[in-house]
Amino acid sequence: MPQTLYDIYCGPAPDAASLAWRWNLDPVLLAALAVLAFVLLRNGNRRTFAVLGLVVLAVAFVSPLCALASALFSARVLHHVLLVAVAAPFLALALGRPAWLARAPQAAFAAHTLLFWLWHSPAAYAFALSSHAAYWLMQLSLLVSAVWIWAAALSPRTPTGNACALLFGTMLQMGMLAALLTFSREPLYDAHLATTAAFGLTPLEDQQLAGVLMWVPAAGPYLLAVLWRIRAILMERSLDRLPP
Repeated sequence: MPQTLYDIYCGPAPDAASLAWRWNLDPVLLAALAVLAFVLLRNGNRRTFAVLGLVVLAVAFVSPLCALASALFSARVLHHVLLVAVAAPFLALALGRPAWLARAPQAAFAAHTLLFWLWHSPAAYAFALSSHAAYWLMQLSLLVSAVWIWAAALSPRTPTGNACALLFGTMLQMGMLAALLTFSREPLYDAHLATTAAFGLTPLEDQQLAGVLMWVPAAGPYLLAVLWRIRAILMERSLDRLPP
């Protein structure tokens, strides 16, 4: 798709000098975040999770990271990592992990994996940058499917083994995609062929950096969640062994 056909939501690619001023103050976005805050902050017991999730969403969509993602694919991947691995678990916890959201963990894994690979394929990625509607279809489908899988993985109704399998499986599929990006011999995303030089990167270096971000830092939240689930079950067994 020619560069002229892109209609990127966060605007044209910035250069290093203008990046600091490229905050996204879209009134529709700010209103949507305000409504989400109103819904989530009503639950006083989970306000901390809600605030953390909202802060991450603001970093992803309001801060200059939004504009930087127009220039660098690595910034776009960082943006997606923040959505699916950081904001999503906070939002799942803020929602209280309702039973209906934690159902069908296998379907949650399948949906999230399919969407994550789909939107990082070159053709679907180009489509996502072709209009604002397509952009939000990408972002919201990634975020909602990630909240679904985190709700299932963190729910006490999900057996620890199943929860750990969900988390490891998600981390593994992201690692596989990251490896493809890191070791590809040519850049795959036309939208960034002419936008990386302003930040001292070739398109291939930008793509390799994206792969590393998806491979290493993105794994952290999933590993922490696995350790949390294992710790919880070990504590339960320790309490069961205590004398009456």
